[in-house]
Amino acid sequence: MYLAKVYVTYKASILDPKGEAVHDALHRLGYTNVEAVELGKYFEIKLATGTQPVEAEVDEMCDRLLANVNMESYRYEITEMEA
Repeated sequence: MYLAKVYVTYKASILDPKGEAVHDALHRLGYTNVEAVELGKYFEIKLATGTQPVEAEVDEMCDRLLANVNMESYRYEITEMEA
């Protein structure tokens, strides 16, 4: 069994209004050393051993559902778990 941790964030060229709102709120709370905030999505997906390599399957999931590849980029970590 595998655990895939998937992180999805906006591409650098896309505005992140929620991240900007959090950034501004942190400044109002006195955390003036915060230079930037990026919001994104996080997924944990447990996979049984399949017919195709786990990396290929996770890539396909990200491309087809988890990320809007026009606006977002993704990265993931895959670890093998005890069954």
